[in-house]
Amino acid sequence: MSVLIVTGTSTDVGKTIATAAIAAAVAEAGASVGVCKPGQTGVAPGEPGDIDEVVRLTGVTSTVEGARYPEPLAPETAAARAGMPPLTLTSITDAVARVGDCDVVLVEGAGGVLVRLGVDLTVLDVATALSAPVVVVAAAGLGTLNHTELTVDAIRARGIEVSGIIIGSWPDEPDLATRCNRVDLPRLTDTPIIGVVPAGAGRLTRADFTERAPGWFDPHWVRGLKAG
Repeated sequence: MSVLIVTGTSTDVGKTIATAAIAAAVAEAGASVGVCKPGQTGVAPGEPGDIDEVVRLTGVTSTVEGARYPEPLAPETAAARAGMPPLTLTSITDAVARVGDCDVVLVEGAGGVLVRLGVDLTVLDVATALSAPVVVVAAAGLGTLNHTELTVDAIRARGIEVSGIIIGSWPDEPDLATRCNRVDLPRLTDTPIIGVVPAGAGRLTRADFTERAPGWFDPHWVRGLKAG
């Protein structure tokens, strides 16, 4: 089993759609894939969450959702305010193990790499515990160079492999800053862009999404996930 952590430079950069797209690409390459969302905030019981969105877009059946907290805050804060148990490293690694025997397991984080999932717990601790590389989902527009460099530097400072950068929502008509960012991101972070997800991808039908998603990624990178 190969585990890949999906993190973002911030919230709302397209992690969930990117996770679904990776899952679709891996499945199209002939590998079995599972998805784990250890903790989610801003979702009430019975409401569709990120895992439901991945299933809707891809049909992946090997999924595990961990804790849900009702307020849209960092998981540590949301748990404390709700009077609920916080996430722990053990609860997260156990959730990943429950995904089952898949060739590739995708673990979607919450927010960015230093957002507290639990008390003194970040996605960097999860990646270390699972010996898993991290793929960074970044915004396309102005400000992304700083956010992405900081994120990549934080990951590497912990001795964790950065698998690549995914631009989470590429606009139909990119402005000058966005076009320049696509050139500058790999140069400044010393990390390849391995995927570019078009804006509006989450509105596609499952058939269209699963057909198009493999074309959004570097095929060598996808095959490497399967091999790993």
